[in-house]
Order: sequence, then structure tokens, then C-alpha cells
Amino acid sequence: MNIAIVGTGYVGLVSGTCFAEMGVNVTCVDIDEAKIGRLQSGQIPIYEPGLDDMVRRNVEAKRLHFSTDLASVIDDVEVVFSAVGTPPDEDGSADLQYVLNVARTFGQNIKKYTLLVTKSTVPVGTARKVKAAIEEELAKRGVDVPFDVASNPEFLKEGAAIKDFMSPDRVVVGVESDRARELMTRLYRPLMLNNFRVIFTDIPSAEMIKYAANSMLATRISFMNDIANLCELVGADVNMVRKGIGSDSRIGSKFLYPGCGYGGSCFPKDVKALIKTAEKNGYSMQVLKAVEAVNEEQKSVLFKKLERHYGGDLAGKRVALWGLAFKPETDDMRESTALVVIDLLLKAGCTVRVYDPVAMDECRRRIGDSVEYATDMYDAVLDADALLLVTEWKQFRLPGWGVVKKSMNTPLIIDGRNIYDRRELLENGFEYYCIGL
Repeated sequence: MNIAIVGTGYVGLVSGTCFAEMGVNVTCVDIDEAKIGRLQSGQIPIYEPGLDDMVRRNVEAKRLHFSTDLASVIDDVEVVFSAVGTPPDEDGSADLQYVLNVARTFGQNIKKYTLLVTKSTVPVGTARKVKAAIEEELAKRGVDVPFDVASNPEFLKEGAAIKDFMSPDRVVVGVESDRARELMTRLYRPLMLNNFRVIFTDIPSAEMIKYAANSMLATRISFMNDIANLCELVGADVNMVRKGIGSDSRIGSKFLYPGCGYGGSCFPKDVKALIKTAEKNGYSMQVLKAVEAVNEEQKSVLFKKLERHYGGDLAGKRVALWGLAFKPETDDMRESTALVVIDLLLKAGCTVRVYDPVAMDECRRRIGDSVEYATDMYDAVLDADALLLVTEWKQFRLPGWGVVKKSMNTPLIIDGRNIYDRRELLENGFEYYCIGL
């Protein structure tokens, strides 16, 4: 089976490589000639564990190819996936210009029945716009070429994307014809043979499922952060509260971990987009507006704890940050809590020294030399007046506390992910703050 995937960002490259791993002949297309050149020479533009080896293996097997021109490959494929970006517009709604550009290129070049599948996260109703754009281009050409559109939202977690694709909780496919359903069934048959769930729906429902899923997860995070902040005020321990409510089978324990706010490319963008979709349809998503507000406030909680500890005077303090990416196992700093914390610290007159296992270059790209870049986690805490744990990388979980204390000017730790044992740190002579205790 031959397919093309337009967009070699996170979703497109991971999806294309995994389809190739399942035996599909895949061409990944991107208008960025430099990126395609790097991919053709074996350079991977994103950090995702295991992806480098999988790309190399499938390129060598001639199942994975790269191109800058969809028109040059469209005659040879049965399915075209659109995996281009949908960045938030100024008003928070999803910007569909790249999605519609793909639709227009598709309509300008198809000569036989072809299926266009939207893999990008798009608002409900996007498929209608995509279909209209294709029909408009066909009309300009004066031809009547059969086609279908479908929706196949991705549910990939950065840092575990390959596992999520190859062993999914579910695959959601929105179609409006039997022909499209048969094509998508053929494509996902390897997963169906392994009893992974492939759920077929109408297209608007498929478009809504992705937004609803991410918004629910974001809601659980903000809810627990709200509970954690109240726990601090009333003397409760949020870890005990989390275990108590998570043991209820109706609730479950996932995404009930308090922290210093969520970030990334999905949750913030998708919550905003769903709020905006509702507004355009005359409805107010009041719960999600609160979710967003709580999260924005939570990103400053580490700074506020530090500020309270030093009586509001942080000028001249040296502060170390462990973690820059929005989560472990990625270099993605989009909507990262670290960016908010760094900005607040710099405005307060602090010197900030940072370390992250993979996101250092991304941090330099975003904020330049406004912070100091450490060579490792212990170098970061040298002469520090405080250490802020922002991202819970595994290598940060069991540090040598003796080395850390000896290196710091003041043995103060503010744990934004609740990964440390409070009693252990107090016994080692540290002052310790976390979330919800």
C-alpha cells in the first residue's frame, strides 16, 4: 500500500515512520527543503526516543521516502495524510491555513480516486472546509475526480510516541463512505490483528474526540492543582488525597498528579481552540475556561514559593533550574512552565542557571543568553541560593544530595513535581517546599 504524509513535524514524521515499520510504502512530504535534505541524510529534526533507528531502518528498506513535492508522488498513492501544523491564531482558534493549503494542492493534482485524511488536530467542521477547497480546485480544472475525506486524529504522547502508535489505546477514524472505511481498514489491519481498538465514527465526532480527550486530561491536572493549593492552606497532604480519590474506580489514578502546570503543543492549544469553537457556536465552555485560568496561575507557583521564602526580595539571588522541556523525554518547550519561571526570576533580578538533558539548544534558540547554561545537573546548582525542579527527568530523581548541598550557597529546594521525599531532604539539612503539602 502506498501513502503520502504531508508535514514532517512531530505527528507526520512519527506516523509516517511507524506506518513504514508496519510494511506500508510511505513518502513524507514537506515544503521545507532544508528539513527534507536533513532527513534524506539521516538527520532527525525532533527528539523522540527510538525514532532515529526506526527512520534509518525503514529508509534502508526503501519503505520510507522524503520529498518536497506532493504533486510528484500523488499519482502513486491511495491515501494522503495531512499532518501539518494548526498553530493557535491570535484569538486562540486553530489556524487552518496549512490544512487548507494541503487540500488545495490535493485538489489541483489528483487524477484518480484518492483519500485525504486529516491527521492534524482540527476543530469540528474542518472536514467540510477541506472538502469544499478540494471541490473548488477540481471545478477550476474542469474535472470530476472522485475523492473522499476522513479524519484520523493522533493521540501520541511526546516521549512515548512510537509505543502509542504501535500499541494504541484506540485508533479513531471518521469517515463518510464505505470506500474510505475499507481503505482505512486495510491500512490499520496490522493493529486490528493484534486486537487494538479501531473505532469508526462520523467525521465531526472524530474531530471532537481529540479535543474532548485532551481537554479532559487538562481538566484533571488543573483540578488536582486547585486541590493541592487548598491542601497547603488547610494542612492536608495532597499525595494522600490523590491516593484516596484515585482508588475510586469511577475516578482512577491517572492524571491526578499535582505540579507546576501543564504545557506542550497539545493541551494548551487544544483547550483554547475548544473554547473558541464553542464561542463561535454561541456557547461558553465555563469549565475549560477555569481549567485554563488555573493552569496559567499554577505556572508561577514555584516563583511565588521562592519569593515568600526570601520575604519578597530576590534581587541578586542565584537560582538553579532542573528541567526546561514541558515534560520528560522531549526537547519541546512550547508553553513550558520553565519559560514562565525564568521570565519571573529574571524580572525579579535573579541570576538563573539551567540544565536539561535534551532541551538546552531549544532554550538557547528561544531565550538566548539571558540565562546561564550548565554542563550537568550538579554544575547547575553551584553557588545557588535555591534549586527549582521543573521537569521530572529520571536522572533528577535520585541525585547525590551530599554533592548538591555542598555545591549550593543555600540548601533550598522547591520541587515542582513532588518527586522527592520531604523527610529525606529535611534529614539531609535542606529546606524543602513542594506542591500541596
